[in-house]
Amino acid sequence: MSVPDEIRTRLRSRLWEIADTIDWINLSTIKKSKYYEDWTRSVEIGGVLKRFIDGGQVRLYIKDTLLKGYALDKSSDASRPLRVAGIDLSAETVESYLKPHGRRLIDGRIVCWGRAEDWKNVLMALHERAFVCKGARPFAAVLTSAGGRFRESDLRSMVEAAAGRLAIEKLVWLDV
Repeated sequence: MSVPDEIRTRLRSRLWEIADTIDWINLSTIKKSKYYEDWTRSVEIGGVLKRFIDGGQVRLYIKDTLLKGYALDKSSDASRPLRVAGIDLSAETVESYLKPHGRRLIDGRIVCWGRAEDWKNVLMALHERAFVCKGARPFAAVLTSAGGRFRESDLRSMVEAAAGRLAIEKLVWLDV
């Protein structure tokens, strides 16, 4: 037996609302694990799912079905990265990218964004996307969740030097 679409949609919406309020994207693996356990045991979430799937599969279902895509969905919004890169939100996009997220604008500027811990992927994706597209330029890399060790000036200097060598015009650090 599988979880009916209506129930899956309702539970997914509820969990995404909770995830928004607890800053899910920035939680540690340990804290996320605690939430998975709490949700599995709760009557409102785990109890409902146990009516349709084996109790031993509830935690995995919550993780891999209900919360799958949450982080990707939340980080795909281009408005903040474009704004902090100094780009008008009405600028026309000719291509959108995933992993890491990005946009190529009609004037050839490319912006990519992702978590600071993924800085190598963000910078290289920006470089590669501009390199393979005639008339494109690696305009801006926006690195989010740049707290902790990413506040250290030596680390930032290293990343900024790499961005400079890749001809990335602008590098923006966002603590959140």
